[in-house]
Amino acid sequence: MNAIEFDHIGKQYRLGLVSTGTFSHDLNRWWTMNVRHKEDPNLKIGETNDRSHKGESNYVWALKDINFSVEEGDVVGIIGKNGAGKSTLLKLLSRVTTPTVGEIRARGRIASLLEVGTGFHPEMTGRENIYMNGAIMGMTKAEISRKLDEIVDFSGCERYIDTPVKRYSSGMTVRLGFAIAAHLEPEILVVDEVLAVGDAEFQKKAIGKMQDVSKGEGRTVLFVSHNMASIRSLCNHCALLENGTVKAIGEANEICNLYLQSGTEKLSAEWETPIIDKNFQMYRAELVDTEGKKRNGFSCDEDFILRLYFNVKERVPGVYGYLHFQRADGVIAWTMDSNDVEYNKLEQLPIGKSVVDIKIPKRTIGHGQYVICLNYTSNQNASGWNVDSPLDCLQVSISDDSTNRGNQRGGYLSTILPWEIKK
Repeated sequence: MNAIEFDHIGKQYRLGLVSTGTFSHDLNRWWTMNVRHKEDPNLKIGETNDRSHKGESNYVWALKDINFSVEEGDVVGIIGKNGAGKSTLLKLLSRVTTPTVGEIRARGRIASLLEVGTGFHPEMTGRENIYMNGAIMGMTKAEISRKLDEIVDFSGCERYIDTPVKRYSSGMTVRLGFAIAAHLEPEILVVDEVLAVGDAEFQKKAIGKMQDVSKGEGRTVLFVSHNMASIRSLCNHCALLENGTVKAIGEANEICNLYLQSGTEKLSAEWETPIIDKNFQMYRAELVDTEGKKRNGFSCDEDFILRLYFNVKERVPGVYGYLHFQRADGVIAWTMDSNDVEYNKLEQLPIGKSVVDIKIPKRTIGHGQYVICLNYTSNQNASGWNVDSPLDCLQVSISDDSTNRGNQRGGYLSTILPWEIKK
């Protein structure tokens, strides 16, 4: 059974103004909707919610045609860039504001934590705010009192529970707010990015509580975060928003990968730049297999080669290069340095053009999408040397053939190590 249904939801705003801008527009809108009983005429205009570009219309669709459902007991992550419409979607669900078009159907009580201090009265104490929030959710005083000690203990704010919340830090406010939202037994828990305000200990505790609420108690959780590790560990499914529309919905790990890969589409299996007036320059790089064929997708169980093309006009003392394979979530999975290999020092490259092959042995790194970053510098403070460094230039996809056996290897590395039996 569905706990939440978003039925062609849209939310339109007029930029910079509360009304439609003029009395005649307001009157036309009122007449059309209330007398003629027709659709709001302003719905026929408006542009996509792209915050990075100036539009021609003052009307913008913060959300447009949002149409998906959430099953009971499911944990759904809502991800996307800033301004994609994530918080607006949660505010519509929490009835902070109403949709311009469409309908939201939710079954059960909803507890929301959308921003620091949601629903708190600054002059009231933490204890008083617990009772007030519970009453707003429709709970009796006896029900709240039964949960009070558990809420206070979870928040870690026992010493200040009878102090007005206006004297709380932002972290303490979030601690208390989340404790209230999670412990007052809502059927649907809605959490925005506020957990980022808390410390590492509280974030870990909050993630564990949301897992207990969803898996142990069968309640529904909608979770907005830019922390992909939290999304992967907590959520079963994920919805990716882009410019106010749903770009993709599916399994959490798959959608997270799709989101993290955005921005790397221009990277491929080869990179090239014009030869310029530099003493030391890498002007081309490419990925090839052992037969010399250019590719940017390899199996975890095959060797491949990173081929670099250099142009040296003048020897640079102490020059060396280093590279690393970086996952889309920013984690550096594997790194190496040309100084680690004595015979491969770049300062020994001959004058003119030359090619260097770096063989990446099979089972070096685990499956996933990686950006290859290359950089060069000198370990000497030599004056006048001139080095061109390309940084991020290639993208490679490593697949894992073990998935065909139903046993996908996890982790960043997938190294073959000897197993020695000793009696």
